[in-house]
Amino acid sequence: MVDHGPGRYVAVGDSFTEGVGDSSKRRPNGVRGWADRVAEGLARNSPGWEYANLAIRSKRLRHIIAEQLEPAIAMKPTLITLYAGGNDVMDLGTKIADILDNYEFLVGRLADTGATLVLFTGYDVEVSPILGPLRRKNHAYNDGVRLIAAKYGAILVDYATFTAFANSRMWGPDRLHMSKAGHKYLAARVLDVLAVPHGITHQEKRKATRGVRQRARDHRVWVTDWVLPLVGRKLRGTTLGDTLGPRWPEPVRVPPKKGLKKLTK
Repeated sequence: MVDHGPGRYVAVGDSFTEGVGDSSKRRPNGVRGWADRVAEGLARNSPGWEYANLAIRSKRLRHIIAEQLEPAIAMKPTLITLYAGGNDVMDLGTKIADILDNYEFLVGRLADTGATLVLFTGYDVEVSPILGPLRRKNHAYNDGVRLIAAKYGAILVDYATFTAFANSRMWGPDRLHMSKAGHKYLAARVLDVLAVPHGITHQEKRKATRGVRQRARDHRVWVTDWVLPLVGRKLRGTTLGDTLGPRWPEPVRVPPKKGLKKLTK
């Protein structure tokens, strides 16, 4: 049974939870994201909710365990969301058994808090045949997440099965992070599984029709603007999150009207 609060919501993870793809100049790290929207939905439904978001883009499981786990526990949350492991899956040479071992350790510690725990599978993004070999790892990761969620009594948001994300408008230019529309849709789904009433709406739109030449041009731009820089960072051993801190490192009281933007003026 989900306690609708008010309580304390702590979000843990990587770029997925940080909000990458949902730009917002006034908010910390320049993004908003589904977790902010969920926090605002909770506060509108039951004023008094507090919220912290410790997620930072590019973090692997080892980083989340070392940097986010103990701070999250110390906040005494009543609700925790966790998405972690997607970056580990994308790293070459990582083994799914090791990834799931670390993931289960993290889940177990968070479950011990007694908070409502929400976990996510990872979407199988069809960005390019270049990344085809990673799909089998992602499928195995998702199977493991489903088993671990059941074992620890966590709520599962089975993101991998959401057909709405087959539409390209749900994804940002890098094709790996959700767009604003994607974050908005996911926030609604999370609030749905928590049985929290909300007014977030989503309108299905047809995929834009593109000719062969336009698709080829778009693909070249994607490789130049996103794939090559990603490969370069991997070769240098750097990530986009190296110079960033958590967006909401300490719990903040979420205003029930106008939400978190009232705290960013």
